[in-house]
Amino acid sequence: MALGCMLAQLDDLGKERAIYYLKFDIHYVTQKSVKGSIVADHLASLSIFDDKSVDDDFSYEQIVSMTSITGWRLYFDGAANQSGFGIGILLISPQGDHIPRSVRLAFSDHHRLTNNIVEYEACITGLETALDLGIRQLEIHGDSNLVIQQTQGIWRTRDEKLKPYHAYLDLLSDGFDVLRYIHLPRAENQFADALATLASMIVIPTGVTVRPLLIETRSAPAYYCLIGKIEDQIEFPWYHNIYQFLSCDTYPESTSAKDRRALRQLATRFVICGDALYRRSPDGLLLLCLDRTSTDQVMREVHAGVCGPHMGGHMLARKIMRVGYFWLTMETDCCQFVQRCQECQMHGDLIHVPPSELHALTSPWPFSVWGVDIIGKISPKSSNGHEYILVAIDYFTKWVEAASYARLTAARVTKFIRSHIIY
Repeated sequence: MALGCMLAQLDDLGKERAIYYLKFDIHYVTQKSVKGSIVADHLASLSIFDDKSVDDDFSYEQIVSMTSITGWRLYFDGAANQSGFGIGILLISPQGDHIPRSVRLAFSDHHRLTNNIVEYEACITGLETALDLGIRQLEIHGDSNLVIQQTQGIWRTRDEKLKPYHAYLDLLSDGFDVLRYIHLPRAENQFADALATLASMIVIPTGVTVRPLLIETRSAPAYYCLIGKIEDQIEFPWYHNIYQFLSCDTYPESTSAKDRRALRQLATRFVICGDALYRRSPDGLLLLCLDRTSTDQVMREVHAGVCGPHMGGHMLARKIMRVGYFWLTMETDCCQFVQRCQECQMHGDLIHVPPSELHALTSPWPFSVWGVDIIGKISPKSSNGHEYILVAIDYFTKWVEAASYARLTAARVTKFIRSHIIY
């Protein structure tokens, strides 16, 4: 009764405050109720003694353990092939540092290894490496669904060969505070797969010390350092000798009589106007000779400029000549330029031509040519347990004969042809 009066008084007090604050354009909102169970749970977790004050705050260590994420990840994979057995491990730190490890299993002669055993070896070696580095929180990624499921206890370990590995893996797991297993496709585990394949394919001789593997990224070809020297040596354009012969009547040094005769014949097709060299076209048009630095700009403007229709390579070369430019390797350069054009590759016509010539099978009269095919397995099975369908079709009349079977053998196919087609 008293509690009801108190609630009524609080309700009236809230209404009075709302009316009072309304003239100041302030909206008064009453306090939401707090569930008693939450308060009781909170007080129960904070036991109070006579000589100890109430401490309702979290410690710094608890906050760090709940909010900080270490970010260590482990990728493992195993490889088993004719050359041997190997495991690959990749540890990635929170800063993104990659720590690879590749191990070859050399005890295959004394122990019959399987692919699952190699996967267990890879996972165990990865956990041992993480413990040696002092890692206590780890995400484990692997493409072996069997190892992931058995380690989490979802699948039972029935293979006698895998039980010792599973027991040792559980023992290593006790050394970690947090372990999280994640199954991922093989395509996303390529780094560890490459390390495992490397270890399985290479046999290291006894007594040989192998240094850590260094993987680099090279963004330029090996001869890139010589490109500047080559460009310095090629100071003159392709028409330099022709220009010198027409302007100064001189030949290049150390040339034979045959080369000089060829240069004189070639120079008859060119003419100098001002300081530029032009080539005479068959229709009398003078084409400006371009050096290598200007050809790319001309091809880009004619092919994909303001009025560029994105034509083919040979048509591009002819249009450049009609515009009034020329160089010796026009056809080859234009074809290669069109092949590199991204718009031409995206919006080009699709050639719907089969890779080989198609030969149509014609039937001159009914029931002369039949086609037989098998359909199955069909899931779920029929009521009588049949899951295969044998179908025969006549090419001329499209006549269909079909029968279902639980199992298909050569004798049943022969019987089907005899009973449904011949007879």
